[in-house]
Amino acid sequence: MIMAQSLFKKLKQLAPNIKISVLAPSWTHPVLTRMPQVSATQVMPVGHGRLGLYARFKLAQELKKLDFDQAIILPGSFKSALIPFLAGIPKRTGYLGEQRYGLVNDIYKLDKSSLPTTVQRFVNLSGESLSLADCPVPELVCDQAQAKAVALQFGFVDSEHSALLILCPGAEYGPAKRWPIQRFAALARARAVNGWQIWLMGSEKDREICESIDQLAGQCCQNLAGKTNLTQAIDLMSLADIVVTNDSGLMHLAASLNRPLVALYGSSSPDMTPPLSSQSRCIWLKLDCAPCFKRHCPLGHLKCLYDIDVAMVDRAITELVH
Repeated sequence: MIMAQSLFKKLKQLAPNIKISVLAPSWTHPVLTRMPQVSATQVMPVGHGRLGLYARFKLAQELKKLDFDQAIILPGSFKSALIPFLAGIPKRTGYLGEQRYGLVNDIYKLDKSSLPTTVQRFVNLSGESLSLADCPVPELVCDQAQAKAVALQFGFVDSEHSALLILCPGAEYGPAKRWPIQRFAALARARAVNGWQIWLMGSEKDREICESIDQLAGQCCQNLAGKTNLTQAIDLMSLADIVVTNDSGLMHLAASLNRPLVALYGSSSPDMTPPLSSQSRCIWLKLDCAPCFKRHCPLGHLKCLYDIDVAMVDRAITELVH
């Protein structure tokens, strides 16, 4: 969703008076409300992987009343193209994907060699093919006074003399995208000794990992995993002096807030989904076996992550914050 903002910004550049409405799962809406380019949101009533034909048809009838001129369909699935088709939206733009002839009538050919990154593929659907450097950068709007008020709700006192490091050790895709918790703990301990605040952020699924990191680090961290909603997470992350994260949604969130960022890559590649920020450093070892894009290391050694030592990450932090 954050990478999609690059498309929204390009559409606004091409047609400043355009009104953009986004159909997406309800949990993404806190992100969309921070995008000035988005005029309205529509809740996708059907979960991932479900056909839900009746629910799609019912929503399509509601959308038909809004007289949309064009639908740009970012997912490549057959199901994602059904609602715009059933809503009778005249121009339905997208990649062919799962043989969507008829459902998509403004078809783009996906040339992965000329459009290697996800954000380029999204922006291309505006009608302009751009290099990564020329793609508009995602920028979420965040009010610092509001962010500090949210921090107070969690019991954090604003301190101008204590730098804040946010660690995001989770990655929904699987273990092959997660830097070892022992390394996160060692990094937290080293920075805490020097007077830094350490916050651990993630979803409810990351709570146990974050608890383990805090224990290994000598309980010097504040564990926020599973305790924040997405709106609060956006506000709290905007306060960070630096964020260290695996290749995850929170990585893109930190980049969109223009926070100094160290992004750690294992089975995936920054060549495809890099953080879109000039204040980021990607650490990727480029082993012969990478990127494999697997959830678990097929060779069993996970060297792509285990060989990233704490000193490498610490150096990247120092380069960004000094």
